[in-house]
Amino acid sequence: MGILSNSTGICQFKVVGTLPSADTFSWVSERLAKNGFVPIDQGTDELSVGWVHLDDYRESNFTVPASFWRDHYLALTLRQDRRTIPAALLRAHQKIAESDFLAANPGYTRVPKQKREELRDAVRNHLLTRTLPVPATSDAVWDMGKGILTLATLSAKTVDQFENHFKKTFDGFRLVAIHPYARAEAVVPEQYISSLSQANRSTTDAVLDLIKCNRWLGWDFLRWVMYRTMNESSEYRITQTGPADAGEPFIAYLNDRMVLCSIGEDGAQKITVTGPQDRFGEVRIALQSGKQITEATLHFEKDEHLWKMTLKGEMFHFASFRTPRVTIERDAGVDEASEREAVFYERMNLLEVGQQLFDSLYGAFLALRLGDGWQQEMRKIDEWLAQD
Repeated sequence: MGILSNSTGICQFKVVGTLPSADTFSWVSERLAKNGFVPIDQGTDELSVGWVHLDDYRESNFTVPASFWRDHYLALTLRQDRRTIPAALLRAHQKIAESDFLAANPGYTRVPKQKREELRDAVRNHLLTRTLPVPATSDAVWDMGKGILTLATLSAKTVDQFENHFKKTFDGFRLVAIHPYARAEAVVPEQYISSLSQANRSTTDAVLDLIKCNRWLGWDFLRWVMYRTMNESSEYRITQTGPADAGEPFIAYLNDRMVLCSIGEDGAQKITVTGPQDRFGEVRIALQSGKQITEATLHFEKDEHLWKMTLKGEMFHFASFRTPRVTIERDAGVDEASEREAVFYERMNLLEVGQQLFDSLYGAFLALRLGDGWQQEMRKIDEWLAQD
């Protein structure tokens, strides 16, 4: 689902690079145009990748600001068209072509190797002319003020392709994943910054090491939220910057779905618990056996609005990120482009409030996890897990 959908999966990156000091629009426009999407409908090319408009994937003209510029945001959509021939279809037509060759050349009992390759290429090109490419798009929003890019996909292959095309387009820039430790550095209360650094279990600054060595952040966070959901107040206060006012109350809790994993001599073992939870009985048993919560559905309530997301604990990706609904209101005298732009800003506001609520919850956890009260909190959690 696209980033303007009411429910989508997102991952986030820090954009590393220096923007030009003047005429940023022209700088971006030139690079998007140079790497824009080129249709392959009329040819035999098998792949085309390039930028298109966020609200119209048929358009790849970036000469006017409305095509990608939204205040301090850049709205980007990467389109990929791929033309694929099923292997079984290729083999069937290859067999027909070889039979026709042998019928026309009775002196041969079998098709020579070189001729077989020629026939294969001819058959393939013929089928490609009769096969329409299948389009796929990935939406992204680059907040140029914060230097954060939000990408609406969780497919590892698509993320890699987006990163590569982004670096190709914006030479000198790169995307760095915002993983649990990186997000912790951004939201941890100031008095615990040194404690977080000491708790870092990675011996290098390599992103993969920071992710792998600090999986405890996701494990402990989800276990703590589960305990708080059942035993203590689920009300928190907004502490992170964003559209909502600091100090406003909100509710956060786990429910509906959890994935727990453990790695033993027999390899990784995983269980999935679904449905509304009463006392998390099955989850508690799994935790006592040594499993860790690696994925869970989080709910946030603020005023009368609800946000819901499935947090993937190892990377802090947000799957099925659902916000309050945004709809286009057809007002008389307002053109469609203005209505779409209004929807974009409202959608960004709701996404950012949801992330602000999550970061405030994560910050509350870090203040406890890195402070003097964590051992006492762990004893309470262990005692609760041991209850019948």
